[in-house]
Amino acid sequence: MKGGTFRNTQWDPTLLTSQILSMQFCVYFSLGLLVFVANKLAGDNYSLDHIFEYHEIHIYDLGGRLVICAFVLNAFVASLALWCIVRRAKLCLDFSCTFHLLHLIICWWYNRSFPANASWWLLNVITATIMCIGGEFLCLQTEMKEIPVGYAALNQKSDV
Repeated sequence: MKGGTFRNTQWDPTLLTSQILSMQFCVYFSLGLLVFVANKLAGDNYSLDHIFEYHEIHIYDLGGRLVICAFVLNAFVASLALWCIVRRAKLCLDFSCTFHLLHLIICWWYNRSFPANASWWLLNVITATIMCIGGEFLCLQTEMKEIPVGYAALNQKSDV
């Protein structure tokens, strides 16, 4: 830790890896639940295709539109996950991009082809933006809380 800094600035690969894995789990878990609900509402059969198959992102029928809504709603849930897991506004862009890069790689592997659907790309840019800005907003609210300093704060600490 550097002298005179507020936070630990050392690179901690264990913490970073656990945060990335936690984010992936939380975001995919909530996305799975939301897509499940969307499929039930549309009367479709639930499968991983709705999460990883880029051809499923379309506006042609109710099922496709509900899957899009599930992805957008999940971006707000992902903002909460950033706030709970990462807790740093400065890192929200990094974790948002990491999640979506890993999602791109998984979709590429799942489909055995690179996503070429413009609606898939547009949806992922929109959800990455919502996830990042929402996470930054929530983290900034926590970071900007007043830190009590002075006699009253010291007195409260000694009473505990």
